[in-house]
Order: sequence, then C-alpha cells, then structure tokens
Amino acid sequence: MDLQLTGKVAVVTGASKGIGFAVTRTLVEEGVQVVAASRRTSPELEALGGPRLVHVSADFMDPAAPGAVIARAVDVFGGLDILVNNVGGAPPGVTLPRASFFDATDDDWRAVFELNLFAAVRACRAAIPLMLERGGGAIVNVSSVVARQPSPVNVDYGAAKAGMSNLTKVLSEEFGPRGIRVNTVSPGPVRTPWWTDEGGAADIFAAQAGVDRERLMREVVPRMMSLTTGRLADPQEIADAVVLLASPRSASTTGAEIVVDSGLLKAV
Repeated sequence: MDLQLTGKVAVVTGASKGIGFAVTRTLVEEGVQVVAASRRTSPELEALGGPRLVHVSADFMDPAAPGAVIARAVDVFGGLDILVNNVGGAPPGVTLPRASFFDATDDDWRAVFELNLFAAVRACRAAIPLMLERGGGAIVNVSSVVARQPSPVNVDYGAAKAGMSNLTKVLSEEFGPRGIRVNTVSPGPVRTPWWTDEGGAADIFAAQAGVDRERLMREVVPRMMSLTTGRLADPQEIADAVVLLASPRSASTTGAEIVVDSGLLKAV
C-alpha cells in the first residue's frame, strides 16, 4: 500500500528506542523527512542515518524543548506535516512501576504530567500554526490503555494519559475543519526498554513473582493481564498504526483512538 507520505516532514518525540524508534524507522522507509527528538541518540538511530533523518537532543522536561524541536524541523526541512507525540513513561530519575496511589508525591505527579502530557501540549502549540500554513497536517498522540482502564499501578501516569486522550478529541474538534487530523494510538503492554532494560518493569515484577524475567514476560504478564493474543505487542505493531494515521490514506479519520493492546481491554 502506498501511504502517500513521500516528501512529508515529521517530528517524532521520544524517538531513540522502543515505539518512537519504530515509528521513526517506518516513516523514513516511507520517504518522510524526520526530525527524531530524544534526550540522547541510540545505536539504532545512528545506524538508520541518511539525509532524511536528523536527530535533535531534547529534554522534554524543559518547557522550551518542544518548540525548539519543531523549529528545527522548519530550519532543516522547511516546514511540518506530521507530529508524533510519543515521548512519555518515567521522567528522568524516576523509577516505575509504583504500586499504590500513596507512592507518588506532588512532585512525582508534576514530573509525570510534564513528560506525559505537557510536552505534547507544548509540541502541539508549536506545530499547529505551521501545519495551518501548509493547509493541514496530522498529529498522532501515543497514549495508553490505562487512560481507559484505571489502575492503582502508576496512577499518575494513567491520569496523564487520560488527559492526552482528551486533548486529542479537543484538538480534533477545533482544527479538523481546518485540515489538521488529530488521533490517538493507545498501546497495551509492549516489549519496549521500559520492560526489558536491566532494572526495568520486568525485573521488578519478576522479583515480586519469584520467577525469572523471561518467564515473566512470556507467561506471567500475558496471563495476569488476560492478553487475548498471549503475548506483549512488538513496537513495530504500534508504529504501523501510528504511521497509518499519519498518512493521507486515513484522511477521514480524526478524533479517533486505535487500541493496540493484545486484547487487554474487554469492555464494549
């Protein structure tokens, strides 16, 4: 399928690994010129390389960072057509998961909201005027199933992602008539570094469950979360949904949420 993306300009936040890297790689393969933003580059990004990819070091806890990244896209590629707000998860220096509402202080809540909601708000604020100048564009916000299925685990993160899902609807209503489509992709558990890094969620849950990390990922988590497919999703599966929503092939899709969660959500 031709996604009609050749020559478009995109910004992807949190682009160095996991879902963000998979999105970046897929966009580059589709002929998109991409500004990939993250605190640090990665071997995967460096190997991808090429004239259609520029990495920008950015700490999205800094309120000025989203606007600076968007401005770099204009400087390097002349404008902006696509924004993927993917950056999220644990802020620098914070360890997730948290098991209870009482495990997060006010400062913890502020930090999680800065990274998981306010960074997207600021990126949209910078990107939308540029998209309007070009007659339209596409914004894809990466949320989470916990925005719809509340949990005492990482309650601050879930609340921030619920805000992200609401933001999508609001922006779609205001700017859809002017050519900017805004949609959400909500992943369930995905085999990203958040799970797989040393000391990450897999190690924490494995210690609690008394099993090794691979058995936890292969058996315990799918059973505990009632994953219909029996496995965590691959980052590429999330990226495929994101890139389709960014494409003109999704021209009548706006204000929508695509859930890629291995069957975790059961409600109608």
